[in-house]
Amino acid sequence: MIDVSPRGVESASRTVADTLATRLVARYPSAKLIRRDLAAEALPHLDGTTLRAITTRDQTEAEGLKAVAHQSDALTDELLASDLLVIATPMWNFGIPSALKAWIDLVVRPGRTFQYADGAVLGLAKDKKAILVLASGGVFTEGPWRPWDYVEPYLRQILGFIGIAAVQTVRVEGMNIPDLAAHAVPKATADLEALAL
Repeated sequence: MIDVSPRGVESASRTVADTLATRLVARYPSAKLIRRDLAAEALPHLDGTTLRAITTRDQTEAEGLKAVAHQSDALTDELLASDLLVIATPMWNFGIPSALKAWIDLVVRPGRTFQYADGAVLGLAKDKKAILVLASGGVFTEGPWRPWDYVEPYLRQILGFIGIAAVQTVRVEGMNIPDLAAHAVPKATADLEALAL
């Protein structure tokens, strides 16, 4: 489970993800739940050094590169070993927070989670499911702001690219709209019942 919001207990996406985690543990008591808090764990963003670290095969590289490569390998191994990926994130400025983009950049790797074959791309993280818990200040599933949602389409696209096509979404919408805010988390929590777990 990937938690992104830095708002702690005030986070709508974390609140709904906590409820989902409780249900998953109750339903699959022998399963191992791993939570990554991207607000607490500062991952390196993709820059020249990080890019070299995750693409080089030269083991004589500097220690800093080895540390980043090891972190990327650990996150990628974690993803590939999972059956279900849950991403709980807020929408910031119509997109995903940079912390989530950093995680994506560390796990979307040629030869690990995708490969090129016969002029096409083959996702290597197949036979997995994903649930997106998306919180936003406005309403983006319908109405005039729908075209401004770059979160769900991007996450579905990048997950599909690495082979995860079975993606379900739960929305916590209207957190900045007084008439909707009080009902947003309860509605999203109720929507968890419709998920195919």
